[in-house]
Amino acid sequence: MMDDCIFCKIVKGEIPSTKVYEDEQFYAFKDIAPVAPVHVLIIPKKHIAGIASLTEADRPIAANMLFVIQKVAAQLGLTDGFRVVFNTGEKAGQTVHHMHAHLLGGKEMAWPGV
Repeated sequence: MMDDCIFCKIVKGEIPSTKVYEDEQFYAFKDIAPVAPVHVLIIPKKHIAGIASLTEADRPIAANMLFVIQKVAAQLGLTDGFRVVFNTGEKAGQTVHHMHAHLLGGKEMAWPGV
């Protein structure tokens, strides 16, 4: 955990969030500025700056994250499809440098965009 990371503070309960899911490795919560009817952020509890910062030791977290996304999507009733977005780096729109997935659903999506 990093002291100045907003997502680390959310995991520690220092900043309020609307929790959707939690286990020993991951935390999922509603986005405060949703762009779809369902917009949840899924984050590892371990601070990893982004996909580009993953190490070989993080392989289990990266793999397990996909299964957590699957579980949260099912829990939220996204049976007819959903989108998962990882922004990696500032040029890609990453504003919080703690790896996270945006789980989007609840409407038909266009491409590009939501």
